[in-house]
Parts: sequence; C-alpha cells; structure tokens
Amino acid sequence: LFRRFPRTVPRDTEALYVDRVFAFLLQQPEQPCVLCGEARTVLPVSPCAHLVCRLCWDGSDYAGCPLCHRRIDGDDPFLRPVRAVGAARATVPGPLRLLRLGTDMTADATTAVDALLARRTPLSPQDRDDLLTLLPLTPAGRGDLPQDIPVRETKALVLGALVRRAPSRPALRRLLAERLTTATDVLRLLAVLSGGDAGLVTPARFTNVPRSLRRDLLSVLDGLPAPYLVEDMLRHPTAWKRAAEVLHPFEGHTRHPRAALATAVLRGTRLGPDTAFGAALLTTAAAHPDAVRPDGTRVRPATWAGRLEQAVAEGDAARAAALAGERPGELVRRLDVLLRLHTDEALVPELEKALRHGLPKVGPGPLLSALGALRTRTEDRTGTRRVFFPRGDVTRALSVPERRPALPAGPVSEVVALLEGELLRRFAAGRPYELSVLDAGLTDLTVPFTERTAAKALVTVGRGSVQALPEGSVLRLFLHWTEPRGNRTDLDLSVAFFDAEWTFTGLCDYTNLVHGPDAAIHSGDLTSAPAPRGATEYVDLDLERLARRGDTYAVPLVFSYNNVPFEELPDAFAGFMALPADGPRDATYDPRTVRQRFDLAGDSKVCLPMIVDLARRRALWTDTHLPSAGGFQSIGSHGGGDLAAVAGDLWQQFTSGGRATLWDLAVLRAAALSPEVAVVSREPEPAVLR
Repeated sequence: LFRRFPRTVPRDTEALYVDRVFAFLLQQPEQPCVLCGEARTVLPVSPCAHLVCRLCWDGSDYAGCPLCHRRIDGDDPFLRPVRAVGAARATVPGPLRLLRLGTDMTADATTAVDALLARRTPLSPQDRDDLLTLLPLTPAGRGDLPQDIPVRETKALVLGALVRRAPSRPALRRLLAERLTTATDVLRLLAVLSGGDAGLVTPARFTNVPRSLRRDLLSVLDGLPAPYLVEDMLRHPTAWKRAAEVLHPFEGHTRHPRAALATAVLRGTRLGPDTAFGAALLTTAAAHPDAVRPDGTRVRPATWAGRLEQAVAEGDAARAAALAGERPGELVRRLDVLLRLHTDEALVPELEKALRHGLPKVGPGPLLSALGALRTRTEDRTGTRRVFFPRGDVTRALSVPERRPALPAGPVSEVVALLEGELLRRFAAGRPYELSVLDAGLTDLTVPFTERTAAKALVTVGRGSVQALPEGSVLRLFLHWTEPRGNRTDLDLSVAFFDAEWTFTGLCDYTNLVHGPDAAIHSGDLTSAPAPRGATEYVDLDLERLARRGDTYAVPLVFSYNNVPFEELPDAFAGFMALPADGPRDATYDPRTVRQRFDLAGDSKVCLPMIVDLARRRALWTDTHLPSAGGFQSIGSHGGGDLAAVAGDLWQQFTSGGRATLWDLAVLRAAALSPEVAVVSREPEPAVLR
C-alpha cells in the first residue's frame, strides 16, 4: 500500500484507522476536506469512487485507495510518480541455477517422465500436470511402461491417459491385468477416468465406462484373492458403492463370481438360497471361508485386520506378531502397537521372525517413518502432544495429547537394529566408494513425506526441515497475488510473535503496522489485486531488534480475508528475501534478493509456511494449512493462544527427533559402501572415520 515502504509507514495504526473511517463516513463532494479543511482538493478515485483529499493523502506513496485500500487505476491522477529509493543499490545475487537448452523434445520429455514415474512419493499438482502434458511424447505414452511405478496414484494417472487414447483391446486387457494388482488400483483408475482424484481424497462422481472396459475391470477384480479383494473394497466403502453402480458386478455374477461376492458383502445384500443369484453367491462364499462368513441371508467379512485387532485386544503378542507378519507393510506401520504388548526386555521371537522375513518387501517410506518414530519411543513423553497429518488436498495438522507410555528399551533397540540392517542391506547393493564426504548440516533436513500436498518452492526441502536464515539483519517476507476476473480478492500477510514459552508478545499485520521500535514493519494492506499487476504486501523483520526485545519465535501467516480459496487465484505466491539492515530499502520487488518462494495452492484460505527461530536465526519449514475461522481472517480471529498451541506443537513435533533425516540416510549409505568417511561440520577440520 505504501510505495515508499518502509520509511513512510505510519507508526500509529489506530490514528490512521480513525482518519480513514472519519473521511469515509463524513466526506462529501463540493465541501472542504473533513480532515484539513481545504476546499477543491477532494476528488473521487477510480475505480472505487471514494472521495479522497489530495493534500491529506500522498498520491506518491499510496498504491491503493487510502480509504478502502483497493488498487487504483494506473492512469488515475491521484497516483504520482515515486522516486525509486533503492535503484542504485548494489545487491549480492542469490543462488544461480544453470539452465540447459533443450534440443530433442522426445528425449527430454522421456527423461522428465521417467523421473516422475520412478518417484517414490506422490506427485504434487504441478508434477501431475507435467506428467500428463509430456506423457504423449514418450514411449510410456504408447504403453511401454517401466517395470515398476512405485506410487499407485501415479500409475493410475498413466493408465487413465492410456485408456483414453483407446489402444487395441487385447493390448489394453493385457496392460490392465498386469498393472492393476489391487481393488484400490481399479478404484483409482475409475476415479481418474471420471475426472476425479487418483489419491481418493475427495469423493468422485463416477461416469459410465464402455462395456468392454467394464468387463476388463471386473475380470481384474475377479482374479484377485478373495480375502484381499473383500478387505480392499471395505477400505473405501462409499466410493466402491458408487463404483458398483458403474461396473454392474451382479449382472455378470456367473462370469465374475468373486467380484459379485465382494460387492454383496460391501452392500450387505440379502442372498436367498431360493434364487439362482443368491444360491450362486452363497456357493462362492462357502468356497472362501478365509474371506467371508455366512450370517443368515447375508455374508459378512472375515478380515485379517479383525483377527489382528482381536489378538492385540487380548494382549497376545506372539499371535499378533505372526498375523502382522503376513502383510509386511502393515507390520511396519503397526510396530508401535505390537511393541506395546511386550512386558519384558526381550523381543518376541515371532515378531523378530516376521521382521526378518518381511522387511525386504517393505517400501522405503514406511521403513524410514518407522525408524524415525521408534528411536524416541523409549522416552517418557506423556504430557506432550502428538501431531498427525491427515490426507487431504492440502496438508493440515491435528494434535492430540500423548498418552502412550514409553516402550521397553530392549525390544525397541532390537527392532531399530533390524530396520537399520535392512537399509544397510539395500545400500550395500550399490557401487562402493573409496571415500564418502558427509555434511553434518543434513541433520536439519527431514526425509520428505506427504509430498502430494507439498508447496512448489524455489528451494525444495522436506516438511519439518530446519534451515539457517540468510546473512543480513532484515528478513523481508513477501506475498503476491492476482485475483480472478470479477472476483475481488483480499489476501493478507501477517506475523505473530511469541517468547520462549510460546506466550503471545505481539503482531504485525494490517491492524498493527509496526511492532516494537521498527522491529517489524508492514507495508500496508491492499484489498484487491486486479490483473495484470496484482498486489504485493511485505513485512520487514529486523532480526536483531526482535531478539533484543524478547521475541523468540515469529510465525508468518497468509490469510484469504474474504474467503476465496488459493486454488481459484490465477497467481499467488509468497516467500522471503534477505536485505542489509543499513542499506536503502523501498517497496521494490528485487528477485536477486529472494531466498525462498513458494506457491499458494489448494482448497485452503490460511497458510502457515514456516516458523522463524529469531534467537538462533533459523527457520522451520512447516508448509501447513489451518482451518479458516468463521468468515473473518486475521491473527486476532485465531487467537494468540490457539496459534501458539498449533505453532508450538509443530515445533515440538519436528525438532524432537521423531523423523528420519537425510543425515540418517547418508550415514547408512556411507557405512554400507565406504571404508573411509569424512564428516564436514563447522569445525575447522573434518572428522575422518574408518
């Protein structure tokens, strides 16, 4: 709003607000200004038509209407040129990225697509768009898929694109039979073909599919083992009931009896033995006692999960471990529950056997998550809080009190050793190195998780990573957005401050433009962002002044004031710059000073991108979204206490050592492949280990 920011930002926000409201309510055309009394200086501005005194409000400083803060038309006479304060500033350029000129579109597209298909975490929205755009240019777009596509959502996207291109019927049938290995794979494909979400996070409205494709998909379902088919369909009951309306499994129950049986279990269909349909399905049910059990005229599931939960409820550690070992992925995900059944310092032999047999079949994501979580479970953390990240279009955090008792040290140590041993075994298959050089700074970078909802950023780090702030005393936060045509959109950049005990100490936003003696300064609130210029807001944080006044943490927030979701904006991004404290500063956006930039996306209206540790000059990357409060968006509406609880829980979650880091991976890889390792840290000489 203030084009000569930060020099001209009013230090008394309340006085400025009173003047705005006074002029808004009482100013009349052809009368003297209600603030200064001068005549012939009050004129309307475009496009809002508010009456503005040219003497009271400086047209060389305001970028929007002084009364409503909407952007003013660029040719309005109220706006006057402003001298660029920092035009001659010598700025040290930031990190540079080497670009390569592409000359072979097919080869370059194939390289990019192969990398996306090989990725072991779900793709972000931008990556999904890239994959679908480049896929037709590659062999994968003609059905020549790699042997393994680790992420099932990605596989569903590719198969959906291939089905739409309508390859020959035999080739398509063969491809579906090879690649669809679970019932959920079929459900994901149906969602993609209906224009829905391959991750099954949001409900899809399934559209009709051709009869030939319907038969192929029912054949895939019928070829799956009955226990897995029934359980898989029960994981998404509502979606499968809708999908059944498209697939019509009962019409061909004689051709696809197991698919029809699983649907009858899902729906709770009555199966009378006096009808051909009921008698046929009851006969099929009798052939699969490991999957279903008869219950009068209905068939109920007899699931593996139910048997496991019963063993856990009865405290039978040996039986629970043996059952969990049948499914290695679930075994690793339920390790905490299984270890809670141990009453002494020895690992149950059945659990050790299950781990030794199953770990080679577990994906790297669950393996690393279990390793990080178990290492801290021998500590007594009752009274703290646990943080969960439920699946969704954007990442949200849910915290609950920690009520689990600490686990016995002996069994935990044995399980951690088995997990590390499996990682060492996998790394040992690589090419050996004579010397590995490790950077101790990798301890601050977490192994990525929930990448499906990660923000597209200039500097990509895993959620929960800690990074040192760039050199310079001033950290400038920025927010830029462009509103949809015909839909005025007001985003707000705000910062809340807390002391070491997470007690609220103040804020810097549109209600309080200056925090402390120039420790934090807001550039002013713009309430519209018409294309093509959009709107930009800044907050300058003087890290030294903030630390001196007792502020320990700064929590930036981006709000959509009038509840327009970020995903509806043509352009919306935020980030921070590094500026010298003693150099000239103005409201110019200088790309050379940008150290982090990230997109605002998804069905969200409040984003908490990071938490800044002012005392130690480091930032924790949270990339988390908060629920909107009512319809009024500000730090005040969330309350200092509520925001402190959320930020404090996230800080504790990510800094307590409960997640595997890139240092863990580097150490294990070096130990598996190198006889000599050098560790580079802040010490003058690297430490060498043999």
